[in-house]
Amino acid sequence: MPDFSTYLRRFQAGEKNLNPYLDYFEITLEEVREGYARFRMPFRPEYLQVGGFLQGGLIVALADEAIAHAAMTVLEPASGITTVELKCNFLAPVTKGELTAEATIFKKGRTLIIGDSLVKDENGKDVLRCTATFLMFPDKKGSE
Repeated sequence: MPDFSTYLRRFQAGEKNLNPYLDYFEITLEEVREGYARFRMPFRPEYLQVGGFLQGGLIVALADEAIAHAAMTVLEPASGITTVELKCNFLAPVTKGELTAEATIFKKGRTLIIGDSLVKDENGKDVLRCTATFLMFPDKKGSE
């Protein structure tokens, strides 16, 4: 399991090849601090579905990544997280331009973290609202 504090420091410093998923979709980190993260994703024609709109799962994945990175900032050392629930509302279709996802941590408990993300288009219009629940778990290798 990665050391998330080291990962976030390296990621903020602009180091590449740390997260293949984000690299593949050209998703860039704009800001991360305790309980908060903001990401930007470009629009590409290859992301369109048959109706001519950006495929919704890509927008959800952007929100999930933003919330996950905000959650990483509040983890205890040698802890991991995984998404256990997502609830998303699509608010408007996207046909062009960049997307920005801002995420905040709503609650951190003993084993769960709940966060929210709002994704906006390049004009600042809300296109998706998402709430995610993450399960925190200890690094078993680190405790042996």
